[in-house]
Amino acid sequence: MQAFSEMGKTALEPGALDTKTKELIALAISVAVRCDPCVTYHSSAAQRAGATRDEVAEAMGIAVYMGAGPSAMYAAQALEAFDQWDEKAKG
Repeated sequence: MQAFSEMGKTALEPGALDTKTKELIALAISVAVRCDPCVTYHSSAAQRAGATRDEVAEAMGIAVYMGAGPSAMYAAQALEAFDQWDEKAKG
């Protein structure tokens, strides 16, 4: 856990992206992957990093888009696979 914590600290250090932007990204990913503890942690960290409610709301729009879009693609692939297996079973 200590190594994971160190990796997180390093990842969130300002670089090409500032810490606030990185926390908004982390928060959006937390929502997209549906991690409740992550949402709590990164919403707090985004607030501490200076994110505004409008910035969080905009990041949430991306999170919903990304969480739902991949799910829709997987659903389409699952149906296609089912159809192929069904066809094969019927001969």
